[in-house]
Amino acid sequence: MKMGFLGVMFLVSTLIIGSPSQVSAAYNFGDYRSETLTTKAWNALKEGDLEAVLVYTNKCVEMYTDQARKMQSSLTGYPTGSNDQIFSYWALNDIATSLFIQGESYRKANKTDEAKAAYNRVINEFSYGQAWDPQGWFWKPAEAARDKLSMLESGSTMDFGDYTSSFLTTQAWKALAADKQDEVSAYVNKALELYAVKAKQMQDSLTEYPWESKDKIFEYWALNDVGTSLYIQGEALRKAGKNAEAKQAYQKLVDQYFYAQCWDPKGWFWKPAEAAQQALDELGG
Repeated sequence: MKMGFLGVMFLVSTLIIGSPSQVSAAYNFGDYRSETLTTKAWNALKEGDLEAVLVYTNKCVEMYTDQARKMQSSLTGYPTGSNDQIFSYWALNDIATSLFIQGESYRKANKTDEAKAAYNRVINEFSYGQAWDPQGWFWKPAEAARDKLSMLESGSTMDFGDYTSSFLTTQAWKALAADKQDEVSAYVNKALELYAVKAKQMQDSLTEYPWESKDKIFEYWALNDVGTSLYIQGEALRKAGKNAEAKQAYQKLVDQYFYAQCWDPKGWFWKPAEAAQQALDELGG
């Protein structure tokens, strides 16, 4: 019989991990802050350590769920304003993020029912939580959880990973190489959904291509990845013979994200807008 979500929690805590004293000996909770526990859970997820993910996320849920629920109930929408204002909902943010991490860990372990339960808990109980990305923006675990649920329901093997612009752009390149146009569109559209506003802000701050150093160019990460993603979209549509749609993608890149640059692993940057303009000339647009 397939074990439910709560049953897995009990099994992990009693059979795998052992008593509370054994847990303390095996895992370091640091200062027990929700931020610390969530960070440790992220690291455990990256290492593929399901047991550690459950230990850290369950400890976070155990200690901070009541505060998170109070914060959630005080809201009617996502908190906005300064970073500090959004960070003031720290318990809500970290509980939502921890449960999303838990869902990801279960999904990667092919424990579909348990993954769905964790994702649904984010959506139903902590929907207004936001997670901070070190690149300088907040993302929404509940929206990411909805994406994951949709993929699980459809049987899709697509993976938005950590939702960073670099990951989405890399996935779009891979989909292009595999001639998977639908996947290209999904990755590019997700990149645009999450980063188009930031990319446009970066574009509008420039009057020429950044050039001072490699690190300086990488500071315009959103612009670079959104511009590159649009170029990939244009290429996929062009390969599929959808020239009118390809021209739209290329033109959007040229008109709105002209100063984007793309890093080639061979050791240099190239300019997607210039490549897009060449494609437009070849297509007669």
